[in-house]
Amino acid sequence: MLRKITIVLFILFSVSKLFCQEKFTISGTVYDSKNKETLIGVSVFVEETKTGATTNEYGFYSITLPKGTYTLSIGYIGYATINETVNLSTDLKKNFFISENNQVLKEVIVSSNKKRVDIRKPEMSVNKLTIQEIKEMPVILGEVDIIKSILTLPGVTNAGEGQSGFNVRGGGADQNLIQLDEATIYNSSHLFGLFSVFNPDAIKDLKLYKGGIPARYGGRLSSILDIYQKDGNKNDFHMNGGIGLISSRILAEGPIVKEKSSFLVAGRGSYAHLFLKLTDNKNSAYFYDLNTKLSYSINEKNNLYLSGYFGRDVFSLNDSFVNTYGNAVINLRWNHLFSDKLFSNLSLIYSDYYYGLTLDFIGLNWDSGIKNYNIKYDFKHYLTDKLKLTYGVHTNYYDFNPGKVEPTNSSSSINPRQLAKKYALENAFYVDAEHQVSDKISLSYGLRFSNFLRLGEQTMNVYQDNKPVIFNENFSIYESADPIGTVYYGKNKTIAKFDNLEPRFAMSYIINDDQSLKASYNRMTQYLHLISNTQSPTPLDVWAPSDYFMRPQLLDQYAFGYFRNFKDDKYSLEVETFYKDVKNRVDYIDGANLIANEAIEQVILRGKARAYGLEVLYRKNIGKITGWISYTLSRTEQKVEGRTPAETGINNGDWYKTGFDKLHNLVVVANYKYNEKWRFAANLFFQTGQPVTYPNGQYEYEGITVPSYSSRNDNNLPAYHRLDISATLTPNKNNSRKWQAEWVFGIYNLYNRQNAASIMFRQNDETARNEAVRLTIFGIVPSVTYNIKF
Repeated sequence: MLRKITIVLFILFSVSKLFCQEKFTISGTVYDSKNKETLIGVSVFVEETKTGATTNEYGFYSITLPKGTYTLSIGYIGYATINETVNLSTDLKKNFFISENNQVLKEVIVSSNKKRVDIRKPEMSVNKLTIQEIKEMPVILGEVDIIKSILTLPGVTNAGEGQSGFNVRGGGADQNLIQLDEATIYNSSHLFGLFSVFNPDAIKDLKLYKGGIPARYGGRLSSILDIYQKDGNKNDFHMNGGIGLISSRILAEGPIVKEKSSFLVAGRGSYAHLFLKLTDNKNSAYFYDLNTKLSYSINEKNNLYLSGYFGRDVFSLNDSFVNTYGNAVINLRWNHLFSDKLFSNLSLIYSDYYYGLTLDFIGLNWDSGIKNYNIKYDFKHYLTDKLKLTYGVHTNYYDFNPGKVEPTNSSSSINPRQLAKKYALENAFYVDAEHQVSDKISLSYGLRFSNFLRLGEQTMNVYQDNKPVIFNENFSIYESADPIGTVYYGKNKTIAKFDNLEPRFAMSYIINDDQSLKASYNRMTQYLHLISNTQSPTPLDVWAPSDYFMRPQLLDQYAFGYFRNFKDDKYSLEVETFYKDVKNRVDYIDGANLIANEAIEQVILRGKARAYGLEVLYRKNIGKITGWISYTLSRTEQKVEGRTPAETGINNGDWYKTGFDKLHNLVVVANYKYNEKWRFAANLFFQTGQPVTYPNGQYEYEGITVPSYSSRNDNNLPAYHRLDISATLTPNKNNSRKWQAEWVFGIYNLYNRQNAASIMFRQNDETARNEAVRLTIFGIVPSVTYNIKF
């Protein structure tokens, strides 16, 4: 018996020796060789095992492998790929410095980096654009725009020309979480949508998640736009900027202590309003913003970052109407490396969105906005070469100011009034896993637990049968109910509480080295609502927290895709189909009054929404001509049914198109590098017109002409299309000069398409006949911008 046990133990020991090889970890940070800027999303690939890692938001990577000799391939879009052989016989700290130029570095092999679809990662429904790609796109008035650049991607549209915000896979603009260095940006536009708030010179990286969203993100249903600012050059001092037709910008960066700490300061401002003053025109519209960042490397295991953004827009008419709005954010971050396998980041974040209005002709000042205070502690744990965990805890405190009214002077008849402020606390804990199950299958799965507390101090209305909206059966219309009482909640007392589990899952199946199939599912919860009577966000829109009248919005999204690289990565193809189901989507009763409404629950109804479609992205990645074609076929609908058999709901309880439904959306982006001096670019856009509700007849009642309307959003504006072109001239650099210049010439809407922003119906004074009048915002717009770098 003892002999048998000994034989079994010997066999088990032999097997364990066979499979339990000694393993070591190689880890480090990847930098830009020129300015020592950390790089996000760099691929560190192990040729022998066909595994690897990508650098996190702070450039860190970690890979655990059995003892041996390996060839590492370090690749990043727009940079030369380097291949280096390492002998792994102990834990190894290895930093890499990669260059934008295809120059030969010592002890490494350099090759051209090709942009390709990452076949093996389970990540899907994610799009990335480099800052260089964004800067090469033709734009209106020569102002490079990050928000407008993502409109070239499949599944992304906006509410129309000159409109702010963007819509992703049929979601509302309020369903996008926009983050700048992890801080929330509530309004992403300048000048009511003409430009975005992001200065491209200060931006390092951006990524748009449309589906398969990791568990570390939450709070919105449709997408996450994650943007990071540059850290600042730790080696040398540099400045660059540009002068455009209506705005200019400048950036300065450099070391505070060389190779240890750095600073970055960037500013922009528009000045078209100054020309109006020369003509005695007292109207004005301008913006300005400031980006700042300080970084300090304490040692190899600890880094500090302090970043901020401040922006303001001012619009005035004869000084009697003045509108001021903007964002302000600040973030203090501490990176700590516990070991070569455990990375952490602690963030303290403050975000503030302010909206102010002065109506001097009636002596009124109006202030509103939202503030939030956010603490995030995130960990990235590289357990093995096949399993990585991300986990953390987030806490977010909200302070909502729906509106404060004050007189502008002592002679004003306006009485001071503060609409009841609202407070809320949102907490979340999450865990995410990246798991390579086999050579063919990779998984990403996680769970987010979110908790939301609607807090006092506030007096809440009480309604009969808990219905703030009632249905008038005599006229078949919805009306606001009268409260039957009130309940007072003291400071920090809980008004409403919600708990939600949000599972996430994604997988990829590798067909071969150039093809894969991917699938994903994610549940998302949104506790904030944007109270708006437009399809596109405006500065006057008010954010409100969930309570027992406005329930949290819930999303379930399913996606399936096919991904392929062709001809040695010269071309790539991404095809995805998706289905989204949304519960508790808010819609408004006819005639709803949203401005300064303290009882907003009296004009809203709860419904559901759905969106489904097909997305295609075909890229040409290398050669003199590069670019992509994106096409989306989709449908977005909403439904608000009656709560009882007697109620009609909205649109008779039938599905109706949302205001941002676009059946067809086609974009062609082309870039042509003629030589070292000249580059050319063109963008072609075509999309189905925005859904609208047209009158389909009229009748007279007591001498008054009353229009009758078709079903809600049953019609569409004319199809939208335009062609933009640009040419960039980079003169040969004079070696005696320390600066390099660049001219960018552009034409927006080359063939002067008069796209309809809206259709207005009126009676012609001369013929007395009804007519439709098209409102157009932009025709053809030429531009020129002068950029300089030194």
